[in-house]
Amino acid sequence: MQFPLILSGPIVRRVEPTRAYIWIATSKKVQIESDFFQIEKGNETHSYLYHKLHTDCEPMKVKIGKQLFVYLIKITPQNESFPTDTLIGYNLRFNDDSRLDDLESLELLNPNHLGSLVYGNLKYPTFQIKSGQSSSHIFYGSCRKLHGDGEDTLAYADSIIDKHHANVQNRPDSLFLMGDQIYADDVADPLFGVISKISNELIVQREPLHHLEKRLQQEPFCTALDQVNGRQFIMESFCQFTSSHAQNHLIEFGEFAAMYLLSWSPEIWEIAQANHFFESFDELEKRKLIHFVSTNEKGDSKNHRFERNQLLNRFNEQQEALVSFRASLNRVRRLLANTPTYMIFDDHDLTDDWNISAEWKKNVWEVPLGRHVIANGLSAYWAFQGWGNDPDNFDQNFIELMESYFKTIRKGSFHSSTHEKWVNNVWQFHSWHFVAPSHPKAVFLDTRTQREYTTTPKLVKLGHIIRETTACPQLLSDQGWSTVSNKLLSSSWKTKTPLLIVSATPVYGMGLIESFLHDYVYPFQVIGVEVRTSFDFEAWKYNGEGFTKLLYQVAKWKPSECIFLSGDVHYASAVKATVTFPGGKSLPIHQYTSSPFKNMSFSGVWGVLMKGVIGFNSIKRKNKDIFRICDTSYTISHVDKEDDNKPFLWKDQLRYQFLEKGAIMETNNNLGLVSISSHSITNALIKELPEENK
Repeated sequence: MQFPLILSGPIVRRVEPTRAYIWIATSKKVQIESDFFQIEKGNETHSYLYHKLHTDCEPMKVKIGKQLFVYLIKITPQNESFPTDTLIGYNLRFNDDSRLDDLESLELLNPNHLGSLVYGNLKYPTFQIKSGQSSSHIFYGSCRKLHGDGEDTLAYADSIIDKHHANVQNRPDSLFLMGDQIYADDVADPLFGVISKISNELIVQREPLHHLEKRLQQEPFCTALDQVNGRQFIMESFCQFTSSHAQNHLIEFGEFAAMYLLSWSPEIWEIAQANHFFESFDELEKRKLIHFVSTNEKGDSKNHRFERNQLLNRFNEQQEALVSFRASLNRVRRLLANTPTYMIFDDHDLTDDWNISAEWKKNVWEVPLGRHVIANGLSAYWAFQGWGNDPDNFDQNFIELMESYFKTIRKGSFHSSTHEKWVNNVWQFHSWHFVAPSHPKAVFLDTRTQREYTTTPKLVKLGHIIRETTACPQLLSDQGWSTVSNKLLSSSWKTKTPLLIVSATPVYGMGLIESFLHDYVYPFQVIGVEVRTSFDFEAWKYNGEGFTKLLYQVAKWKPSECIFLSGDVHYASAVKATVTFPGGKSLPIHQYTSSPFKNMSFSGVWGVLMKGVIGFNSIKRKNKDIFRICDTSYTISHVDKEDDNKPFLWKDQLRYQFLEKGAIMETNNNLGLVSISSHSITNALIKELPEENK
């Protein structure tokens, strides 16, 4: 089957005065060259002057499948540095020895073409590199599920860039994607077969999963593995995963790759539709590609009919949501081609509840298929997201290890020593964190693989029942903080200047929600109700020691302003706080949270109940300061006012900020936009497409 040359991209990744990186995925091995231009406004309205920049182009390639090549293109200026605070345009040229193409010949620079990557009358996709002398405007957010409810607000960022595309003062200059860029565990029924077909075409060979789990050669598992709705039991029993939506969970590397391509590439959707990869529920059922849990030997089982109706309704609802997603995908692609983008994972990029507890991590590691899927997810994250954040994090040994593994899956066999080495190294890799060269600098925390788990049991009480249960983890271990600190201090960031800290989970979330979960939901665990993996008890404040280490570490860095950017929690909020330490030193904090891009989820019994509690209690929070204190046992408690007499490790004073119409929380899909200048920090939420772009 013939794929287009460009499978996904181009995506502008890390940019700084001395180098810039562009990521792209192709279906062929090609020679890539680039042209870069400094762009200035001409004398006539909407006219531009293009000054070619002398640059060196160094494409780095990884071959993943027979028709899947990932390139990270490094461009360095020959004259020491790129110009800053001005538009830089680029074109890419591709040579596969039989044909020469560029972005123009591929119809990507034609403003009249639906898939155009350019704005206005510009000739090329563009970006800017900030010097720090002017305001920065940074998009941020998380949680983009292809079949999530509502519109894809990430596409709204494209409309804002379009409006300000020639104005470097007002044009947003960076995009922070802060987790759940894909949902590997929650895959739409109509996409399951499509992902499998794309994977098979790109990679060619299937992974020999039965070498890791022999039961996958037996019925009903060998059949269920390739059926819509067929993987829940496999993921729970053979991988020890705990996601409740694992019916179509990604397993093979090619499936992860296909999901990334579908998340970013309109061309892949066009190919899938042109080749009839999408099948109706009836077609899938006729070909026995839908897994029914209920038995139906006689064809008239009431349970079977009920289950079929449920699955049919789910299939149709997800199909409608996918239509909405596909409609805005061209705008998302243009945004990524014109905006330096930095990405960190959260749990759904691999699986829900990833490393939520020591027990979870141990259980998954001890089963070959479980640790293989996690390694596949991390490897896909590296190839499609992590590599472009800070390529210096990944040495040649790391890249060669990835290439060796990809070679084995192209052949459809696992070489035991190569596979084991790959799994071990990916699981033990400790440099997913990075510092983005934005203004201010942004340190992205890895709060998933660097956790520290507490083995001391914790007392939990529900009524008259008292039981010991596992305490919530510290989201970053002492060793994790040490490596993060070394990375930050070895960058060009200076103390007593502003600092952005990206934490997928908010440091200052909505205390109302966190307290509701902790006080009213979490205690049900002591009577056997499994709630830890239904609700993620992963707020920083759930572990007082971990929260304290975070505050002390940030204070040790001595930023003039500390701005936390977060997602994860499927709501948006803004909090201002001042933390005071013994001796009188203080740390000012801004916490801005934006989530979800596309996945509204405050529904169901617990969601409605939480909304009710929040609505009732939020009135108390408006225009009022909240005082908390952390005592020497790491217990965090609210106080009516500051208590200077009680010994403390830290105390804080915080206030929730209004978003709009007197609300302090937003649960609809939203996109964050933080603007930072030498004299102000402002935050905005974009929840709908600007009127002129509707």
